[in-house]
Amino acid sequence: MKSYILATNKVWNIKAFMSWRSKLDGDWEICVSPHDLVFASKSIKPRFVFFPHWSHIVPRDFLEVHECVCFHMTDVPYGRGGSPLQNLIVRGHKETVLTALRMTSELDAGPVYLKRPLRLAGTAHDIFQRAADLGMEMIQEIVQKEPEPVPQLGEPVLFKRRKPEQSKLPTDGDLYTLFDHIRMLDAPTYPLAFVEHGDFMLDFSQAILKDDEITARVSIRKK
Repeated sequence: MKSYILATNKVWNIKAFMSWRSKLDGDWEICVSPHDLVFASKSIKPRFVFFPHWSHIVPRDFLEVHECVCFHMTDVPYGRGGSPLQNLIVRGHKETVLTALRMTSELDAGPVYLKRPLRLAGTAHDIFQRAADLGMEMIQEIVQKEPEPVPQLGEPVLFKRRKPEQSKLPTDGDLYTLFDHIRMLDAPTYPLAFVEHGDFMLDFSQAILKDDEITARVSIRKK
């Protein structure tokens, strides 16, 4: 029986895996830290190592030894790089694809196994949960069919990873721009949209746009 590793440090991916586990062939290990990953990869010799959402650099020698599959929320080579969800919404995209690609030493540049449509409606958390379920469906297909990844075609368009200070609410634009700014940051572990007010920070989440008005939850904290 073949063995596999799921490496992720996001709760929504772990929840999605647990709901899909009975449908997946093989033996599985979940790794939530680089230490877990190194230990598991030495003990079970995985056929694939899947990275649905990972916040750590994977060493080049690890990539050379194991067939590693990551999931990127753009139609690569468009949108290679950091903060794909936020960069897509800022650019006005309503839909995208979730791409499963082989990890190489060049970020998001590896050959592609699968691409599947993904809606960008709702909060960042909603979208990440939707992507987590879709990613498990794609993992199941890769495990069953072991497709040969195909090289990317076209001129790359690179995204830059957003910085925390970019979460500050915009001071111009329209209500739709403001609504998108709040929702695209609304997920656990992400810096929420905010404004500064004297010694305080006001964080915005759970935004609803209706009848030319935005209502949102506001949390106030000291700087």
